[in-house]
Amino acid sequence: MKNVAQDLNCPIMKFVDILSGKWTIPILYRLIQQQEPLRFGELLQILQPITQKELSKHLKHFVLLGLVERRHYPEIPPRVEYQITTLGLTMQQPLNALSDWMQQNADQLMENKKIHV
Repeated sequence: MKNVAQDLNCPIMKFVDILSGKWTIPILYRLIQQQEPLRFGELLQILQPITQKELSKHLKHFVLLGLVERRHYPEIPPRVEYQITTLGLTMQQPLNALSDWMQQNADQLMENKKIHV
């Protein structure tokens, strides 16, 4: 039997490799829920306590992947907005399923965590 971590073609390992990080899911989930452009400052406020550096790093990565669209308006002061793309929206169903699973199992998981700490 193949070790999943060694299987570079494993979809789950590809997902984790491309979309890992503490803030990945919260950022994408918020943009999916919003489904309208959000300014950087709005995202920063919504996602507290994320840092500017961390949010900027993730957003750049998501833009490169095609999950998020970045629009820059040449105004003074400059205005930049971020919005989920059609590709990014395809993550809505899997993320909702994960959210549902967590809601159904959170109590048991927390109880198990207490037992094993």
